[in-house]
Order: sequence, then C-alpha cells, then structure tokens
Amino acid sequence: MNKEILDLLRQNSRQQNWEEINKKLNPITVGHVNGEMIYQFFETLYDQSFKENKQMISITTQSINSYIPYHIHNYVVITVVLAGQCIFHTPNETLKVNQDDVLIIGSHTIYKIDEIPEDTILINISLKRAAFSLYDFDFLTHNQEPQSVPSLIFSTLSNENIHGAFNLFRTHHDTQVITIINDIIKEYFDHKSYSNQLIHLKLLELLVRLIRITSETRDLQIQRNNQKVGEIDTLSLALYIEKNYKDISLAKMAKHFGFNPDYLSALLKKKTGYSFVKLVQLQRVNIAAEYLSFTNMSIETIANEVGYKGTPYFYRFFKKYMGISPQQYRNYIGKGDN
Repeated sequence: MNKEILDLLRQNSRQQNWEEINKKLNPITVGHVNGEMIYQFFETLYDQSFKENKQMISITTQSINSYIPYHIHNYVVITVVLAGQCIFHTPNETLKVNQDDVLIIGSHTIYKIDEIPEDTILINISLKRAAFSLYDFDFLTHNQEPQSVPSLIFSTLSNENIHGAFNLFRTHHDTQVITIINDIIKEYFDHKSYSNQLIHLKLLELLVRLIRITSETRDLQIQRNNQKVGEIDTLSLALYIEKNYKDISLAKMAKHFGFNPDYLSALLKKKTGYSFVKLVQLQRVNIAAEYLSFTNMSIETIANEVGYKGTPYFYRFFKKYMGISPQQYRNYIGKGDN
C-alpha cells in the first residue's frame, strides 16, 4: 500500500468515543444480541467526521481503540484490512479477517467489529443501492449458475432484503487486488475530474478479481441465514424495470413475464422488499442523478427523459429519495469535479 495513503488513513483512524457518536447521530435501537443493543443506521452515508455524505460511495477509516456496537444499515459495506487484522462478529459467527482480506457485508446484516489496535488499518467502502446498476450485476453474473460465486456476490451487493449476508474473500495478498484497492482509495481522497467514474470501474474490477481468486482457490466464507441466494428471477425482473423504467406499467411487465399483475406485484415485494411503484421511482431517480452529474441537460429535460410528465412530480420524488433537490444535488456533485 502506498505510504502516502497509509499515512492519510492513519490520521483518519483516530480514536472515537461511542457515547459522543451516539448523541450526535441518535440511532434507534432495534433489538439485542446477548444483552448488547443493536443500533440502526439507515438511508445515510457519513464521512470521516460523521457528516452526511450525498455521494453513492463513501470511504471511511475504522477508528482505533474504539468501541463499535452491534449495528445494521440498509447499504452494503466492503471492509478491507490494509494492515493487521480484525475480529468480525455476527449473532451466529465470529471470524478473523486478515491483512488484504475483503469482507462484503450485505444490507440489514447485524454485525460488529472488535476494537482494533493502533497497528491495524481498516477501511469501510459504503455503497448506496444505486452505486451499481443492474447492468453491472448482469455483467458479473452473465452465464453463471444461480449458486456460482458471481451470483452469491450479486445477492449480497444488490441490497435485496436478505438478513445476515456476508462474503469473506481470502485474497492471499494478491498484488493486483492490493493495487486496485490502493487506486480506489487514492481516487476517492484526491477526487479529481472523473474520479467517481474511475472508482466505479475499479470496484467492478475488484469484484472480478475476487471472483477469479475464489474460483481458483475456493477460499470463500459465506453466511446467508438459510436464505436462498442468487435467484436469477430477481435479476431478470429488476433488469426489465431498469430497461423500461421510462414508460413501464405493472400490466405491461406482467404480460411480458406471463404473470397476473397482482401476483407480480406480490413477487416483487417478496424478492426485493420494495413495491413495483417504488422500484420504478428509484430507478428514475437513479438515472436522473446520473444525468445531473454527467450532463448539462436542464432539469425539465431530465424530468421528461426519465419518465415524469412534469417537473413538480420529479422534484418531489427526487427529494424524497435523495434528500435534496435536483439543483442542490447537481451543485453538490459538481464541487468535486472542479
């Protein structure tokens, strides 16, 4: 790992007081594990100072000598140990994660990490639901069996409503994996022009490298809490929505798959945790965010392009899911590319 980056990450890993964090973020408690409380962090990514981060991807350094309670969140976290090791706990399992290992923690997974010492450097790459498109998942799982490694990764990354999901990859200190992770961190903290696009591509490359290593070594540890994983039907349904979001209807989609509309509606809710309407709205908002980030199209044109008949509806749904208006989002994203 580049010494300059390691020094930066060590500076960011200063000790944090859980009681102060708890007061600042005020997370709700959702249960207990052996008498320990489980805290819920939903919807929002944070930067190193625990300020809200509107980006699709956030990279933070785990604080040294700091208590981390059991918690859950509705986004995916890729945890990488850059130096040293850490102990990862779920309610059912305890794992030692070694240097250069990669742990992908799925949405709604209850977990904690033991306090790490000063000689350990651990980063968390947090990914919102829209960080990867369904075309990315289609690329990863193309021509694979439902229980293959790519499909298992898809199941964890896709933010499906699967509780207790993680993939632990033993990389065996693969130099190419280490280089990719180094590049991702550097792009994130430098944040130059096109950094977001390069990070996206590097993350996909990282996943492909992990798939290759696992296919060769079969050294992958998985937890699914007895859930059926890698269901290609889910991917097919989601891809249809991504490709037809602009003028989609439940009736059209049901006819395409040969389902009754009511059955399809229930199936989508069961497999994704979201209603048909919300899935379409999320897709439209995600595509709109890309237009706002990478084009100079007017907001009215973007609203029409993603399927909204008027800008008031577009503004309402965009702010509902992104937390800020389309113009505020464009201004926020634009700051990083100047």
